[in-house]
Amino acid sequence: MSFRSMILDRKGFEVKFSYGTRSKSESKSDTTIKESSLMVVDDGLKQSCWANMPPELLRDVLMRIEASEHNWPARKHVVACAGVCRSWRDIMEEIVKPPQISTKLTFPISLKQPGPRDSLLQCYIKRNRSNQTYYLFLGLNQASTDDGKFLLAARKCRHATHTDYIISLNHDDVSRGSSTYIGKLRSNFLGTKFTVYDAHPPICGAKVTKSRSTRLVSLKQVSPRVPAGNFPIVHVSYDLNVLGSRGPRIMQCVMDAIPASAVEPGGSAPTQTQFLHSRIDASPSIPFFRSKSTRMENLPSVPLTCQNEGMLVLKNKSPRWHEQLQCWCLNFNGRVTVASVKNFQLVASPRNGVSEQAQENVVLQFGKVGKDVFTMDYQYPISAFEAFAICLSSFDTKIACE
Repeated sequence: MSFRSMILDRKGFEVKFSYGTRSKSESKSDTTIKESSLMVVDDGLKQSCWANMPPELLRDVLMRIEASEHNWPARKHVVACAGVCRSWRDIMEEIVKPPQISTKLTFPISLKQPGPRDSLLQCYIKRNRSNQTYYLFLGLNQASTDDGKFLLAARKCRHATHTDYIISLNHDDVSRGSSTYIGKLRSNFLGTKFTVYDAHPPICGAKVTKSRSTRLVSLKQVSPRVPAGNFPIVHVSYDLNVLGSRGPRIMQCVMDAIPASAVEPGGSAPTQTQFLHSRIDASPSIPFFRSKSTRMENLPSVPLTCQNEGMLVLKNKSPRWHEQLQCWCLNFNGRVTVASVKNFQLVASPRNGVSEQAQENVVLQFGKVGKDVFTMDYQYPISAFEAFAICLSSFDTKIACE
Protein backbone atom coordinates (compact mmCIF):
# COMPACT_ATOMS: atom_id res chain seq x y z
CA MET A 1 0.00 0.00 0.00
CA SER A 2 1.37 3.42 -0.94
CA PHE A 3 1.82 6.14 1.62
CA ARG A 4 -0.87 8.28 -0.01
CA SER A 5 -3.46 5.51 0.29
CA MET A 6 -2.45 4.88 3.89
CA ILE A 7 -3.18 8.48 4.82
CA LEU A 8 -6.41 8.62 2.79
CA ASP A 9 -7.69 5.52 4.61
CA ARG A 10 -7.74 7.51 7.83
CA LYS A 11 -11.38 8.57 7.30
CA GLY A 12 -12.79 11.13 9.65
CA PHE A 13 -9.58 12.92 10.52
CA GLU A 14 -7.72 15.84 9.04
CA VAL A 15 -4.03 16.30 9.82
CA LYS A 16 -3.02 19.79 10.89
CA PHE A 17 0.51 20.68 11.83
CA SER A 18 0.09 23.99 13.61
CA TYR A 19 -1.84 23.50 16.81
CA GLY A 20 -3.40 20.07 16.70
CA THR A 21 -5.75 17.73 14.79
CA ARG A 22 -9.45 18.20 14.17
CA SER A 23 -12.21 15.83 13.04
CA LYS A 24 -13.71 16.37 9.61
CA SER A 25 -17.09 15.15 10.85
CA GLU A 26 -17.19 17.77 13.63
CA SER A 27 -20.45 19.68 13.66
CA LYS A 28 -20.18 23.45 13.30
CA SER A 29 -23.11 23.96 15.65
CA ASP A 30 -21.65 21.85 18.43
CA THR A 31 -19.88 24.47 20.56
CA THR A 32 -19.01 21.92 23.22
CA ILE A 33 -16.86 19.95 20.82
CA LYS A 34 -15.27 23.14 19.52
CA GLU A 35 -14.22 24.22 22.99
CA SER A 36 -12.68 20.84 23.77
CA SER A 37 -11.50 19.90 20.29
CA LEU A 38 -8.02 18.89 21.41
CA MET A 39 -9.43 16.45 24.00
CA VAL A 40 -11.88 14.94 21.52
CA VAL A 41 -9.20 14.51 18.87
CA ASP A 42 -6.80 12.89 21.32
CA ASP A 43 -9.46 10.39 22.36
CA GLY A 44 -10.30 9.68 18.74
CA LEU A 45 -6.70 9.10 17.80
CA LYS A 46 -6.17 6.76 20.73
CA GLN A 47 -9.05 4.61 19.48
CA SER A 48 -8.02 4.70 15.82
CA CYS A 49 -6.38 1.70 14.24
CA TRP A 50 -3.39 3.83 13.20
CA ALA A 51 -2.62 4.93 16.74
CA ASN A 52 -3.05 1.38 18.06
CA MET A 53 -0.81 -0.34 15.53
CA PRO A 54 1.75 -2.72 17.07
CA PRO A 55 4.90 -0.66 17.80
CA GLU A 56 7.15 -3.09 15.93
CA LEU A 57 4.99 -2.97 12.79
CA LEU A 58 4.56 0.81 12.99
CA ARG A 59 8.30 1.38 13.39
CA ASP A 60 9.05 -0.84 10.40
CA VAL A 61 6.53 1.02 8.21
CA LEU A 62 7.83 4.44 9.21
CA MET A 63 11.45 3.38 8.76
CA ARG A 64 10.66 2.27 5.20
CA ILE A 65 8.96 5.60 4.45
CA GLU A 66 11.88 7.59 5.87
CA ALA A 67 14.44 5.55 3.93
CA SER A 68 12.56 5.83 0.62
CA GLU A 69 12.01 9.60 0.66
CA HIS A 70 15.50 11.11 0.32
CA ASN A 71 14.86 14.54 -1.18
CA TRP A 72 12.23 17.25 -1.21
CA PRO A 73 9.39 17.49 -2.13
CA ALA A 74 8.95 13.74 -1.56
CA ARG A 75 10.34 14.11 1.95
CA LYS A 76 7.20 15.96 2.98
CA HIS A 77 5.69 12.50 3.54
CA VAL A 78 8.08 12.03 6.45
CA VAL A 79 6.83 15.27 8.00
CA ALA A 80 3.21 14.20 7.37
CA CYS A 81 3.81 10.98 9.29
CA ALA A 82 5.04 12.94 12.29
CA GLY A 83 1.75 14.87 12.29
CA VAL A 84 -0.60 11.88 12.42
CA CYS A 85 -0.60 11.35 16.20
CA ARG A 86 1.70 11.39 19.19
CA SER A 87 2.88 7.79 18.84
CA TRP A 88 3.81 8.35 15.19
CA ARG A 89 5.57 11.60 16.03
CA ASP A 90 7.63 10.01 18.82
CA ILE A 91 8.80 7.23 16.54
CA MET A 92 9.62 9.59 13.65
CA GLU A 93 11.69 11.77 15.96
CA GLU A 94 13.73 8.69 16.86
CA ILE A 95 14.09 7.51 13.26
CA VAL A 96 15.00 10.83 11.64
CA LYS A 97 18.62 11.62 12.43
CA PRO A 98 20.03 15.16 12.76
CA PRO A 99 21.69 16.74 9.69
CA GLN A 100 25.20 16.00 10.97
CA ILE A 101 24.44 12.28 10.50
CA SER A 102 21.74 12.15 7.82
CA THR A 103 22.87 15.21 5.79
CA LYS A 104 19.15 16.02 5.43
CA LEU A 105 16.93 18.86 6.62
CA THR A 106 13.55 17.44 7.60
CA PHE A 107 11.90 19.22 10.52
CA PRO A 108 12.10 22.93 11.43
CA ILE A 109 14.42 22.10 14.34
CA SER A 110 16.94 20.83 11.74
CA LEU A 111 17.65 24.47 10.89
CA LYS A 112 19.01 24.97 14.42
CA GLN A 113 21.15 21.80 14.36
CA PRO A 114 24.75 21.55 13.06
CA GLY A 115 25.21 20.61 9.41
CA PRO A 116 26.88 17.50 7.95
CA ARG A 117 30.34 16.61 9.20
CA ASP A 118 32.07 15.54 6.00
CA SER A 119 30.40 17.61 3.29
CA LEU A 120 28.93 21.03 2.64
CA LEU A 121 25.15 21.27 2.62
CA GLN A 122 24.35 23.30 -0.48
CA CYS A 123 21.75 26.07 -0.28
CA TYR A 124 21.15 29.38 -2.00
CA ILE A 125 19.74 32.79 -1.14
CA LYS A 126 17.43 34.92 -3.28
CA ARG A 127 17.26 38.66 -2.65
CA ASN A 128 14.18 40.78 -3.33
CA ARG A 129 15.34 44.39 -3.59
CA SER A 130 11.84 45.85 -3.78
CA ASN A 131 10.81 44.86 -0.25
CA GLN A 132 14.27 44.21 1.27
CA THR A 133 13.65 40.51 1.90
CA TYR A 134 15.94 37.49 1.62
CA TYR A 135 14.91 33.87 1.15
CA LEU A 136 16.97 30.77 1.89
CA PHE A 137 16.31 27.64 -0.15
CA LEU A 138 17.68 24.12 -0.13
CA GLY A 139 18.76 23.05 -3.59
CA LEU A 140 21.66 21.99 -5.77
CA ASN A 141 20.69 23.85 -8.92
CA GLN A 142 20.72 27.40 -7.58
CA ALA A 143 20.07 29.12 -10.93
CA SER A 144 17.05 27.06 -11.98
CA THR A 145 13.49 28.33 -12.10
CA ASP A 146 12.54 25.85 -9.38
CA ASP A 147 12.77 27.55 -5.99
CA GLY A 148 13.65 24.29 -4.29
CA LYS A 149 12.73 23.71 -0.66
CA PHE A 150 12.09 26.93 1.29
CA LEU A 151 13.96 27.11 4.60
CA LEU A 152 14.09 30.63 6.05
CA ALA A 153 13.14 34.22 5.26
CA ALA A 154 14.59 37.52 6.48
CA ARG A 155 13.47 41.14 6.20
CA LYS A 156 15.66 44.21 6.57
CA CYS A 157 14.46 46.88 9.00
CA ARG A 158 16.37 50.16 9.14
CA HIS A 159 16.54 52.20 12.34
CA ALA A 160 18.26 55.44 13.25
CA THR A 161 21.28 53.85 14.93
CA HIS A 162 21.23 50.25 13.70
CA THR A 163 19.75 47.78 11.24
CA ASP A 164 17.81 44.62 12.08
CA TYR A 165 17.29 41.55 9.91
CA ILE A 166 14.21 39.72 11.20
CA ILE A 167 14.44 35.97 10.51
CA SER A 168 11.33 33.78 10.25
CA LEU A 169 10.27 30.27 9.30
CA ASN A 170 7.35 31.72 7.33
CA HIS A 171 7.85 32.83 3.74
CA ASP A 172 5.06 35.42 3.91
CA ASP A 173 5.04 36.58 7.54
CA VAL A 174 8.48 37.96 8.41
CA SER A 175 7.82 40.02 11.52
CA ARG A 176 8.93 40.21 15.13
CA GLY A 177 5.40 39.44 16.34
CA SER A 178 4.96 36.31 14.25
CA SER A 179 4.78 32.92 15.93
CA THR A 180 7.36 31.74 13.37
CA TYR A 181 9.95 34.36 14.38
CA ILE A 182 13.16 32.54 15.39
CA GLY A 183 15.80 35.25 15.66
CA LYS A 184 17.42 38.33 14.19
CA LEU A 185 20.67 39.91 13.10
CA ARG A 186 21.50 43.39 14.41
CA SER A 187 24.23 45.72 13.15
CA ASN A 188 25.78 48.85 14.57
CA PHE A 189 25.57 52.22 12.81
CA LEU A 190 28.76 51.73 10.75
CA GLY A 191 27.90 48.19 9.70
CA THR A 192 31.13 46.83 11.18
CA LYS A 193 29.76 44.77 14.07
CA PHE A 194 26.83 42.38 14.03
CA THR A 195 25.17 40.21 16.66
CA VAL A 196 22.99 37.19 15.90
CA TYR A 197 20.18 36.69 18.41
CA ASP A 198 18.23 33.48 18.89
CA ALA A 199 14.61 33.96 19.94
CA HIS A 200 14.71 30.73 21.94
CA PRO A 201 17.29 29.52 24.44
CA PRO A 202 19.82 27.66 22.26
CA ILE A 203 20.84 25.44 25.19
CA CYS A 204 19.57 24.79 28.68
CA GLY A 205 20.74 27.42 31.13
CA ALA A 206 21.29 30.19 28.58
CA LYS A 207 20.67 33.68 29.90
CA VAL A 208 18.71 36.39 28.14
CA THR A 209 20.37 39.63 27.10
CA LYS A 210 18.18 42.63 27.89
CA SER A 211 17.67 45.13 25.10
CA ARG A 212 15.23 47.75 23.90
CA SER A 213 13.56 45.10 21.76
CA THR A 214 13.00 42.81 24.78
CA ARG A 215 9.33 43.52 25.26
CA LEU A 216 5.93 41.97 24.98
CA VAL A 217 5.62 41.39 21.26
CA SER A 218 1.87 41.62 20.80
CA LEU A 219 -0.91 41.90 23.34
CA LYS A 220 -3.27 40.29 20.85
CA GLN A 221 -1.35 37.03 20.88
CA VAL A 222 -2.71 34.47 23.33
CA SER A 223 -0.04 31.85 22.76
CA PRO A 224 2.26 31.43 25.80
CA ARG A 225 5.13 30.61 23.47
CA VAL A 226 6.00 34.17 22.52
CA PRO A 227 9.77 34.73 22.57
CA ALA A 228 10.63 36.55 25.78
CA GLY A 229 14.12 37.75 24.99
CA ASN A 230 17.21 37.78 22.83
CA PHE A 231 19.94 35.17 23.22
CA PRO A 232 23.23 36.23 21.55
CA ILE A 233 24.87 33.27 19.82
CA VAL A 234 27.17 34.79 17.17
CA HIS A 235 29.23 37.99 16.94
CA VAL A 236 30.43 39.08 13.49
CA SER A 237 32.94 41.89 13.00
CA TYR A 238 34.49 43.49 9.91
CA ASP A 239 37.82 45.29 10.00
CA LEU A 240 37.75 49.03 9.34
CA ASN A 241 39.12 50.32 6.05
CA VAL A 242 39.76 53.96 6.90
CA LEU A 243 42.25 54.45 4.04
CA GLY A 244 39.81 53.16 1.44
CA SER A 245 42.27 50.66 -0.05
CA ARG A 246 40.83 48.17 -2.50
CA GLY A 247 40.80 44.54 -1.49
CA PRO A 248 38.69 41.81 0.12
CA ARG A 249 36.87 42.35 3.36
CA ILE A 250 38.38 40.99 6.57
CA MET A 251 35.77 39.44 8.84
CA GLN A 252 35.69 37.39 12.02
CA CYS A 253 32.90 35.39 13.70
CA VAL A 254 32.80 34.38 17.34
CA MET A 255 30.41 31.48 17.95
CA ASP A 256 29.22 31.84 21.55
CA ALA A 257 27.49 28.47 21.69
CA ILE A 258 30.13 26.33 19.93
CA PRO A 259 33.41 25.20 21.54
CA ALA A 260 36.63 25.56 19.56
CA SER A 261 37.23 21.80 19.68
CA ALA A 262 34.10 21.21 17.56
CA VAL A 263 36.10 21.67 14.32
CA GLU A 264 38.55 18.92 15.26
CA PRO A 265 37.91 15.28 14.24
CA GLY A 266 35.66 13.78 16.88
CA GLY A 267 34.74 17.19 18.30
CA SER A 268 31.15 17.90 19.23
CA ALA A 269 28.88 20.94 19.24
CA PRO A 270 25.62 21.42 21.18
CA THR A 271 22.67 20.01 19.25
CA GLN A 272 19.10 21.06 19.93
CA THR A 273 16.41 18.40 19.78
CA GLN A 274 13.48 20.75 20.20
CA PHE A 275 12.69 24.44 20.39
CA LEU A 276 13.15 25.59 23.97
CA HIS A 277 10.46 28.24 24.17
CA SER A 278 10.70 31.12 26.62
CA ARG A 279 7.43 31.45 28.46
CA ILE A 280 6.25 34.85 29.63
CA ASP A 281 4.85 33.55 32.90
CA ALA A 282 8.04 31.60 33.62
CA SER A 283 10.30 34.65 33.38
CA PRO A 284 8.85 37.31 35.69
CA SER A 285 12.20 39.03 36.09
CA ILE A 286 12.47 39.90 32.38
CA PRO A 287 11.11 43.36 31.53
CA PHE A 288 8.58 43.46 28.70
CA PHE A 289 8.39 47.23 28.35
CA ARG A 290 10.44 49.71 26.39
CA SER A 291 13.20 51.28 28.39
CA LYS A 292 15.32 54.05 26.96
CA SER A 293 17.92 53.44 29.66
CA THR A 294 18.31 49.79 28.77
CA ARG A 295 20.77 49.68 25.90
CA MET A 296 22.00 46.57 24.18
CA GLU A 297 25.49 47.96 23.73
CA ASN A 298 25.91 48.61 27.47
CA LEU A 299 25.14 45.05 28.54
CA PRO A 300 27.68 42.24 28.13
CA SER A 301 26.78 39.20 26.10
CA VAL A 302 26.66 35.91 27.99
CA PRO A 303 28.84 33.12 26.52
CA LEU A 304 26.93 29.89 26.11
CA THR A 305 29.87 27.50 26.03
CA CYS A 306 31.49 25.93 29.04
CA GLN A 307 33.74 28.30 30.92
CA ASN A 308 36.61 25.81 30.75
CA GLU A 309 36.55 25.72 26.96
CA GLY A 310 37.07 28.58 24.51
CA MET A 311 34.49 29.70 21.98
CA LEU A 312 34.96 28.87 18.31
CA VAL A 313 36.39 31.75 16.26
CA LEU A 314 36.01 31.76 12.47
CA LYS A 315 37.80 34.05 10.04
CA ASN A 316 37.51 34.60 6.32
CA LYS A 317 39.99 32.66 4.20
CA SER A 318 42.56 34.96 2.63
CA PRO A 319 42.23 35.10 -1.18
CA ARG A 320 45.19 35.13 -3.55
CA TRP A 321 45.89 37.74 -6.19
CA HIS A 322 45.57 36.43 -9.75
CA GLU A 323 47.98 38.25 -12.03
CA GLN A 324 46.27 37.32 -15.30
CA LEU A 325 42.76 38.14 -14.11
CA GLN A 326 43.93 41.08 -12.02
CA CYS A 327 41.61 40.23 -9.15
CA TRP A 328 41.44 38.41 -5.82
CA CYS A 329 40.50 34.75 -6.19
CA LEU A 330 39.19 31.95 -3.97
CA ASN A 331 38.45 28.36 -4.94
CA PHE A 332 34.71 27.85 -4.50
CA ASN A 333 34.75 24.59 -6.50
CA GLY A 334 32.36 25.97 -9.11
CA ARG A 335 29.74 27.17 -6.63
CA VAL A 336 30.45 30.90 -7.21
CA THR A 337 30.61 32.40 -10.70
CA VAL A 338 30.40 36.20 -10.23
CA ALA A 339 33.11 38.33 -8.63
CA SER A 340 31.80 40.32 -5.67
CA VAL A 341 33.14 41.92 -2.50
CA LYS A 342 30.44 39.96 -0.66
CA ASN A 343 32.00 36.57 -1.50
CA PHE A 344 33.78 34.84 1.38
CA GLN A 345 34.85 31.53 2.89
CA LEU A 346 35.04 30.99 6.66
CA VAL A 347 37.61 28.70 8.29
CA ALA A 348 38.74 28.13 11.86
CA SER A 349 41.02 30.86 13.18
CA PRO A 350 44.53 30.01 14.47
CA ARG A 351 43.37 31.60 17.73
CA ASN A 352 41.45 28.40 18.44
CA GLY A 353 44.67 26.43 18.80
CA VAL A 354 43.40 23.74 16.41
CA SER A 355 45.36 21.73 13.87
CA GLU A 356 46.37 23.11 10.47
CA GLN A 357 44.01 20.67 8.78
CA ALA A 358 41.08 22.09 10.75
CA GLN A 359 42.15 25.61 9.77
CA GLU A 360 41.92 24.71 6.06
CA ASN A 361 38.48 23.13 6.29
CA VAL A 362 35.80 25.52 4.94
CA VAL A 363 32.92 25.77 7.41
CA LEU A 364 30.82 28.29 5.45
CA GLN A 365 31.11 29.73 1.97
CA PHE A 366 28.95 32.40 0.37
CA GLY A 367 29.12 33.90 -3.11
CA LYS A 368 27.27 35.43 -6.02
CA VAL A 369 26.06 33.41 -9.01
CA GLY A 370 23.64 35.85 -10.64
CA LYS A 371 21.60 38.97 -10.14
CA ASP A 372 20.21 38.72 -6.60
CA VAL A 373 21.11 35.00 -6.37
CA PHE A 374 23.82 33.76 -4.01
CA THR A 375 24.98 30.32 -2.92
CA MET A 376 25.36 29.43 0.75
CA ASP A 377 27.11 26.17 1.66
CA TYR A 378 27.76 25.20 5.26
CA GLN A 379 28.77 22.22 7.36
CA TYR A 380 29.42 21.11 10.92
CA PRO A 381 29.58 22.64 13.50
CA ILE A 382 27.32 25.59 12.50
CA SER A 383 23.61 25.41 11.70
CA ALA A 384 21.58 26.72 8.78
CA PHE A 385 20.15 29.49 10.97
CA GLU A 386 23.63 30.64 12.04
CA ALA A 387 24.99 30.40 8.49
CA PHE A 388 22.07 32.38 7.05
CA ALA A 389 22.46 35.12 9.66
CA ILE A 390 26.20 35.42 9.01
CA CYS A 391 25.58 35.70 5.26
CA LEU A 392 23.00 38.43 5.85
CA SER A 393 25.75 40.53 7.43
CA SER A 394 27.51 40.56 4.06
CA PHE A 395 24.49 42.26 2.44
CA ASP A 396 24.44 45.16 4.86
CA THR A 397 25.98 48.50 3.90
CA LYS A 398 29.42 48.98 5.48
CA ILE A 399 30.31 52.65 5.61
CA ALA A 400 33.79 52.22 7.07
CA CYS A 401 34.80 48.91 5.49
CA GLU A 402 34.84 49.65 1.76
